[in-house]
Amino acid sequence: MDSLELPKRIFTLGEEPFPIKSIAYHTNDSKLFSAVKNALHDDEYEELKESRLGVFLKFKEMDFGWASWLVHYMLCFQLNIKKKYELWSLVGADPVRFSLIEFEQLIGLNCEYIEHLENPRCEVTNEMASFWERIGVSVDAGPSSEQIIRALKRCQEWSRDDRMRLGYLAIFSGFIEGRKAKDFTKSYTVDGFIQVLQVWIYHALPELGANYGNPLPNRPSPPLMAFKGGKGRKCFKDAISRQTRVINYVERNIEEMFPKWDNDREDVTVENIIQVMFNAPPNWKWTMNCWEDEGIYQWTNPKTHVVYVKEESSAKSLVVREEDMERPSKRARSEAIPDYPSEAIPDARSEASIPDGCCREEAGNHRKRELLS
Repeated sequence: MDSLELPKRIFTLGEEPFPIKSIAYHTNDSKLFSAVKNALHDDEYEELKESRLGVFLKFKEMDFGWASWLVHYMLCFQLNIKKKYELWSLVGADPVRFSLIEFEQLIGLNCEYIEHLENPRCEVTNEMASFWERIGVSVDAGPSSEQIIRALKRCQEWSRDDRMRLGYLAIFSGFIEGRKAKDFTKSYTVDGFIQVLQVWIYHALPELGANYGNPLPNRPSPPLMAFKGGKGRKCFKDAISRQTRVINYVERNIEEMFPKWDNDREDVTVENIIQVMFNAPPNWKWTMNCWEDEGIYQWTNPKTHVVYVKEESSAKSLVVREEDMERPSKRARSEAIPDYPSEAIPDARSEASIPDGCCREEAGNHRKRELLS
């Protein structure tokens, strides 16, 4: 173990960024899937929903609760790896993987290796070319979600097969690809089916899933359907760190533990994690000593404000972090407070006005409320 190189953290332990903006996504497009349901006949829609890709329609109908902060913190606990198509996060001392294997297990689709996946070699038949022409797009470019919605509004006279093709195409565009030309100024956006990361967290951390994921009775299949999700800004960072039961990965035979992708990068440190766990003696556990505390990136809080508290004859600065403020309205108010030098604070607002038992950070918040009053 001591001789094996392991990945480093992306962010230093205890200095992970708190979520200044929420994570937005393009999947679960209400307009697109309403158009699908309106365009297809009832039996066609039910056939689409019971197909292998129908799991996305069922997921849409669940009205899954997106927890942006939960996913944010799990991503901030990532290890720095070279592989392009998987991620590892540290939960306490335990490494947890999300890869094609975990995705396949959660979603129930066949995710076996396909050669030239990014640029598949597909023969364009006359039937295929005719279908693209009906939608009004070129074979090479393919349709956008907006073009599919327009086609769904005028497909009533199309053949049943073409309407079904359009339905499958809507699922691919709306969930699997999950892209849309839109500017999100108050969020950062992730393409693709990002909600699966939240479901992955619930399964990888069973206690957290039971407490925060709103699990459904009888454990529906595939596992993607097992949780209702939940919104809100709970203390997810601490909740993740407190987990004592962790499912590190979906276990297979050692030769099947490494998903194959074209143009992927080799990473010995990731392979070492797998090798350690497969060769470990019974009851062996990861410890914090296995990992370096220091990350490869240093994050600087752009929203830190300094409030000066007058204490006896000297002025001492108090740092108030935005992550400690519970509601957006409080954040907006804190940003409106300028940096006060000590002499700008009236003598009447001295240590005597701070309630007994306040810690220094609470004292700062108390001081700010007085300044706003």
